[in-house]
Amino acid sequence: MDQSTGDNGFSLARREDRLIWIFGSSRSGSTWLMRMLAELDGAVPIDDPHLGHHLGVWRPIPLAWATADTDPELTILNEIKRDKPSYFFSDRYRHVWEPALRDLIVRRFDAQALDEGNGVAEPLVVVKEPGSHIADLLLSLFPSSRMIFLLRDGRDVVDSWLDAHRAGAWALDEGAFPVAPRGREALIRWQSSVWSYRTGVVMGAYRRHDPSRRVLVRYEDLLRDPARELARICGSIGLEVERSRLRDIAREHDYESIPSDEKGATKEVRSAQPGGWQRHMSAAEQAAMYEAMGDRLVEVGYLPGFRTERVA
Repeated sequence: MDQSTGDNGFSLARREDRLIWIFGSSRSGSTWLMRMLAELDGAVPIDDPHLGHHLGVWRPIPLAWATADTDPELTILNEIKRDKPSYFFSDRYRHVWEPALRDLIVRRFDAQALDEGNGVAEPLVVVKEPGSHIADLLLSLFPSSRMIFLLRDGRDVVDSWLDAHRAGAWALDEGAFPVAPRGREALIRWQSSVWSYRTGVVMGAYRRHDPSRRVLVRYEDLLRDPARELARICGSIGLEVERSRLRDIAREHDYESIPSDEKGATKEVRSAQPGGWQRHMSAAEQAAMYEAMGDRLVEVGYLPGFRTERVA
């Protein structure tokens, strides 16, 4: 493997522990968290490289949730094709593509760290990866990297995606569309399936990862006490940051500090109030959501009758 470095001598190939992934579901406060972490000395944020959307293609396509007789089982192309020798990322040739893929990712992140690291000798590369359904693959490539599992109630995640598929919403510039009234339930079922699948993959990856290199943060806890949760994250990274500094960072990025014309319905920064799904979805829509994600909600502690401590 090529171990080349940037002009400052730094490379993630040699300092893999300086790579920090934010995994979880999109619309979980990951942008907010990344912006706070970007305030730490030497941090270089990489916002949405979308590795998962290139390397983990959904199967079947979302249209299936509107046209199939029953909701299909969601998976990714990699899982379907992995045993077929001619598939580019087949298990048979993993020994060939795996080091090459790792080197490609290292070179790409190194280049951005060099551009934006302001001469820091060993920057902290914080990657917010929305395609977290390949978290297991990425951590297998970078076993010494660190991971933040940002977990949010899937019902609020789906509610946020519903808002993003409204006329005038921020997501329309990124490939979304205004959903028709008759299509709301299909969109809810699709997004619920995505949240469930992603959460399952990240949870499994979290459990297998080195406990000293991982931390699980619930969005709801981050909302209640961001400085405390930032301190937990810094501890998992091995950083010593004064609590007063973390409180300042949290205050600077607080929802109330964002200009009113940059937040709210249809905006990327939408709301800091969990539970909106109860007001925004009909009983039938809520039932459809529970059918798709109910088991996972129970598993990770967002339904009554299940412990709500951190995932073990």
